[in-house]
Amino acid sequence: MSDIPAMGRPRPLLICMMGPTASGKTDLAIDVARAMSCELVSVDSALVYRGLDIGSAKPDYPHHLIDIRDPSEVYSAADFAVDATRLAAEITNRGNIPLFVGGTMLYFRAFLEGLSDMPAADPSVREGVEREAAERGWPYIHELLAAVDPESASRIHPNHSQRLARALEVYRATGIALSEWQRRPGRLPRPRDHYRVVQLAICPADRAVLHERIERRFRKMMTAGFLEEVRRLQQRGDLHEGLPAVRAVGYRQLWQHLEGRCSLEEAVANGIAATRQLAKRQLTWLRKWPDLRWIITDSAGNLAEKRLSDAVDGPAVEAPEKPLAQVLKYLDVAPM
Repeated sequence: MSDIPAMGRPRPLLICMMGPTASGKTDLAIDVARAMSCELVSVDSALVYRGLDIGSAKPDYPHHLIDIRDPSEVYSAADFAVDATRLAAEITNRGNIPLFVGGTMLYFRAFLEGLSDMPAADPSVREGVEREAAERGWPYIHELLAAVDPESASRIHPNHSQRLARALEVYRATGIALSEWQRRPGRLPRPRDHYRVVQLAICPADRAVLHERIERRFRKMMTAGFLEEVRRLQQRGDLHEGLPAVRAVGYRQLWQHLEGRCSLEEAVANGIAATRQLAKRQLTWLRKWPDLRWIITDSAGNLAEKRLSDAVDGPAVEAPEKPLAQVLKYLDVAPM
């Protein structure tokens, strides 16, 4: 018997809350969960790993799909799509509302749109792989591939540059191993066919506000022991920079410092810069995202009078209404 709600019944609600890092989406999702009968599902590629706590800003409020993998393991977008599909049905069957919150846009796409055919070449990602190969050699690229796609690595010789570059490019561009693409698994049911999907994105109106939040949060993480957390991971001895957990923003930069490749000051500056670049990439995804309702806030977290002109289409939202009230409006829910 399928866990998907039966056809002919009113479709249950499923909420997706997106946004760039440090935008306040987790706090807002918790507010919504407390105001409604929601269970939160994390959509974050760092939060899946145990031991990545401080640098991932791991929340205290209960979420599904947090701490489900060891840092030595790989968790792909395809894995997430399977887990998310299962959880949506389980939460709905308990009489609650699934609320997916996070900023890993590839996970959202895999869940909401399903897996597509073999991806096209991505020249920018390929250039990065080839640059690393020029600096450290193709055997090093083979080691990186073996960490994320051991099946492909076992079939490709360490000196076969073209095939190595393509396999690592596919993983870095999609979060899914080439071997997994080649198996072409059956398509999962699309949530829109079974749920009333409401997609929300939260972001400050002023990009400078987001940048300031990112820097303040990163420095607060450092004070809370972020460097010591990365040192404990490195001292395990079985982790390396090719693993997705170690390549997470912030972790990779501090890892490089602990290897003696840069000063702590440089690592912190690089970590802040990398986090800002992550936020920029997330906004690039969101600008093209269909059927998205924007919640644009000011520096105090209220709804802003102006809109983020390069990201949002449509009329501005008037302040000083709080984001929670706006979400409940979108969902046609009366405040509790």
